[in-house]
Amino acid sequence: MSHIVGKSAYKSLEERLNRFPQGAPPSKTLYNILSILFSEKEAALVAQLPIKPFTVKKAATIWKMSEKEAKNILDTLASRAILIDIAQKGVQTYILPPPMAGFIEFSMMRTREDIDQKLLGELLYQYMNVEEDFIKDLFYSAETKLGRVFVNEDALEKTRIAENSISANTLDSLVQVLDYERASYIIETSEHMGISMCYCRHKMQHVGKACDAPMDICMTFGNVANSLINNGYARRVDKIEGKDLLQLAYDNNLVQCGENVREGVTFICNCCGCCCEALVAARKFGMLHPVETTNFLPKIDQNTCVNCGKCFKICPVNAIKKVEDKYEVQEELCLGCGVCARGCFKNSILLMPREKKILTPVNSVHRSVLMAIEKGTLQELIFDNKALFSHRAMAAILGVILKLSPVHKIMASKQMKSIYLEKLLKN
Repeated sequence: MSHIVGKSAYKSLEERLNRFPQGAPPSKTLYNILSILFSEKEAALVAQLPIKPFTVKKAATIWKMSEKEAKNILDTLASRAILIDIAQKGVQTYILPPPMAGFIEFSMMRTREDIDQKLLGELLYQYMNVEEDFIKDLFYSAETKLGRVFVNEDALEKTRIAENSISANTLDSLVQVLDYERASYIIETSEHMGISMCYCRHKMQHVGKACDAPMDICMTFGNVANSLINNGYARRVDKIEGKDLLQLAYDNNLVQCGENVREGVTFICNCCGCCCEALVAARKFGMLHPVETTNFLPKIDQNTCVNCGKCFKICPVNAIKKVEDKYEVQEELCLGCGVCARGCFKNSILLMPREKKILTPVNSVHRSVLMAIEKGTLQELIFDNKALFSHRAMAAILGVILKLSPVHKIMASKQMKSIYLEKLLKN
């Protein structure tokens, strides 16, 4: 009987997770992962939680228990980084993050004794790197990407000072970079910053495939960082140390992949091409970019290039090929990170603007609405059957929809089949 109850609980939890725009395709491996992270009782309870942030009172109502009992459970889950707990204006709220970037990553962002991390690492490798359904769903199921690449600022600076190669007027247009495109700006402006162990390299460590890139270099920001810090899954760092760690990432040719938003970035991963899932996927699936590219492309000056091959060796996604006797950038594969430009000792690689400007969602609501429309799950964001949507949240989502392109508006309208929404779109 307990086996049947357990299976039902984890199935319900899997269905709850797949109400996110980024979900978790079911498999036996997924259920094994969930059984390590959640007890059967916890799985059954978490499966009932809303998509949106909720209070202790809301959880207690859903679970039909006292607020004291509900708070104990919620705080226990937050202490294991399954839930994120946020205090705003004196009100404690909780949210279940998606599997990725979320509680699956958090589970491996420190060493711990309460679970079998070796087994978990092996299961995650099987689920992410062997079965691939999760990775394909995470990175390729929507046009709007969960993550984006931040341009290497050292490479931009090398372009900026290359005044002997290009005219000053042209140079100014080349190196123009917006604040939200710089990882240093996120570090400078975030209220909280936490540093944790790299989930990807930690996972690979347990299957004997980790590289020697820095391990304690995963960056989180804002309320997410504060929750992870308070629960022992990250250590608090100031802006000076944050920038030092960013420089360490540059020195190790790591790529900064962060949340695909302009405002309120919650994470920046410092990724290697051998362990980190986004870059491994980029190598495997080529021009189907798993994360959004930067607005830049490297250009090799064949007049000064000495064909040393360093750019070929350090490109994290194999976007540089040797064609006859010359190295060339395969633009359809390139993420525009700038690692190659930074590493060129001859300054023969400069970052140039892409012909087509990359558009970045304003915030997480904007991105989630776009992803939900593209995946056909918009109704899950608006009509959450576990909690009534607040007028404020509804206004935020509808506000995003009203600013979308005509094609996205039509897709949203068809999904909702709502006379109210159709009237809003027409007006």
